[in-house]
Amino acid sequence: MDKSIYDLIIIGGGPIGLACGIEAKKAGLKYCILEKGALVNSIFHYPVNMTFFSTSEKLEIGGVPFVSNNVKPLRNEALEYYRRIVTTFYLNIHLFEKVVGIKKIQDIFEISTTKKKYLSSNIVLATGFYDFPYLLNVKGEELSKVKHYYDNPHFYAFQKVVVVGAANSAVDAALETWRKGATVTMVVRGEKISDRVKYWVRPDIENRIAEGAIKVYFHSDIKEIREHEVDIQTENGIVTIENDWVLAMTGYQPNIDFLKNLGIELSNDHVYKPTYNEESHETNVPGIYLAGVVCGGMNTHRLFIENSREQAPKIIEDIAKKISTN
Repeated sequence: MDKSIYDLIIIGGGPIGLACGIEAKKAGLKYCILEKGALVNSIFHYPVNMTFFSTSEKLEIGGVPFVSNNVKPLRNEALEYYRRIVTTFYLNIHLFEKVVGIKKIQDIFEISTTKKKYLSSNIVLATGFYDFPYLLNVKGEELSKVKHYYDNPHFYAFQKVVVVGAANSAVDAALETWRKGATVTMVVRGEKISDRVKYWVRPDIENRIAEGAIKVYFHSDIKEIREHEVDIQTENGIVTIENDWVLAMTGYQPNIDFLKNLGIELSNDHVYKPTYNEESHETNVPGIYLAGVVCGGMNTHRLFIENSREQAPKIIEDIAKKISTN
């Protein structure tokens, strides 16, 4: 066990966790960032060719300019930028160290990880939402051909690919794999491609659908997945097509059970929005703060880097104030 007592432990090494670390260091607080995977793990797992919706200046943290060669920065540029953030501020971050348990002993939190235990007066949860995909809950989803994360389009070259979903991830997967020679079929529960699809991509996918290059079934769901086939429940009955891979781009959700187990109160609806002070971001559990997309519960599409980074100064200011008065 690390027997020293930290002022705060930040759980999550994404952009908002790093922003909290920067503010903590500026305030002279003893802190540590714990990240279960690679640095900015969610961004690392984005598709290799992904282009951000935001401009580079909206992704900046700590006052460090994000210089991009493109109007909209690419995934690899973001990875390079956030690596530079860590070295610029000499942030105290421990990677590939997953938090497996938290308990409170009087006024101190004991945080257990896969490597050791830490003691801290405060905790900042900046855990994001990329670890728990929405499942299809159909027979055959357990097959290895079903992927809830999409990475490199080359892997699917000349394969028969079903893409489930209609938002940015699904559209990117459909277009990129199609361009590598895949036969692509989209399965969309609604009546159209999502309104949230990046404006410069929408005409591309709509034109590919219109010309028949990419087949799409609207008002449809996956019924069953087999080794070489997929059953699609359409408006006109079940359609069976040959298939090699299913990319279920159905979105992701925060670890709601983790929040519940910490005693954080959640809204009594399907959103499960955590209870926290809008100014300080402290939850109903004294000493536990929320930062980033986790603040929105299941409404993960409302919070982004650009409208979450401002939370870091508020959180650290409140923690520093408490410490100075004790």
